[in-house]
Amino acid sequence: MDSVKKTALYEEHVLAGGKIIDFAGWALPVQYEGLIEEHEAVRNAAGMFDVSHMGEVDVKGKDAFAFVQNLVTNDVSTLEDNQILYAMMCYEHGGVVDDLLVYKFNQEHFYLVINASNVEKDFAWMVEQSKGYDLTLDNLSENISEIALQGPKAQEILQKVSDVDLASIKFFYCNRNVTIEGVKCLVSRTGYTGEDGFEIYADHEGIVKIWRKLLEVGKDLGLKPTGLGCRDTLRFEATLPLYGHEIDQSITPLEAGLGFFVKLGKDNFIGKDALVEQKEKGLPRKTIGLEMVKGIPRQGYEVLADGQVIGVITTGYYSPTLKKNIALALVDSKYGDMGSELGVQVRKNVFPATVISKRFYQKNYKK
Repeated sequence: MDSVKKTALYEEHVLAGGKIIDFAGWALPVQYEGLIEEHEAVRNAAGMFDVSHMGEVDVKGKDAFAFVQNLVTNDVSTLEDNQILYAMMCYEHGGVVDDLLVYKFNQEHFYLVINASNVEKDFAWMVEQSKGYDLTLDNLSENISEIALQGPKAQEILQKVSDVDLASIKFFYCNRNVTIEGVKCLVSRTGYTGEDGFEIYADHEGIVKIWRKLLEVGKDLGLKPTGLGCRDTLRFEATLPLYGHEIDQSITPLEAGLGFFVKLGKDNFIGKDALVEQKEKGLPRKTIGLEMVKGIPRQGYEVLADGQVIGVITTGYYSPTLKKNIALALVDSKYGDMGSELGVQVRKNVFPATVISKRFYQKNYKK
């Protein structure tokens, strides 16, 4: 692990018995006591993730709004100050550079949260696209730590140490002036699990104090430190996409089933023409849900119809919540009808799979 980067919380993970892996060049815990136990803690009480590996970019200046509006698929003009939206950055051909959260502080100041594995690529893309705009771009990723407190008891736990009434932070809004354990933080009501919760941004020293204090005050309410393993199963059950799985440079947001976050009616954004054309012509591929009685689907497994390969699994697991083998798959559109019977190649065997709704789990956000 000497060659990978360590977050400010690395020693906390080791002390807590975290199983450390290399994730996108970062030493992070995949689990502590076990994936299932941690997954269930988030669904039933609360879990806390170290997501300090995520990237953050500040966009400031007279043209900040115009730049971000052109950069992303969603409509930034709908945002109030301190409101957040989910969006994607696309290439001209419609494939995805990355998905991200856009925080609007004001018309001349935006804060973009991007995926750890894409930080350098994303920032270079933003710099290239910023030519001609009057603004500054600042990659803050090395200076910011972040934890995600997720689950139905997240607010109750965080309120014990917060100086702000957390009920005042609505879903997909933030407050930049929250003090926790004497540390000034940005707190947003966002997450990646399908549960209510918060993401807390602070400096490296401060995040350690916050992590320790939250584990202390949340213990009796069932709070557990949680690893990347259950972060993936949780986001998958909630049908939240992961870059490199449901979206990438060769998969458009429309094919991924994320058309809600693509506002083709706004004036312009990078990739709009390609996406308009794809919608008009009809999608060649679509993302579907699958259920299997036998065999666990995994990313990369081939999906078959009548013995022919018609697609691939993008994410698949045994669902700890639903107690079923389920998957998301990108397939030829004509095979995506609900109830269709397909097959999945699991090593040397082909097991039956039924097309089901992608809404595997009902999200429990506080709107």
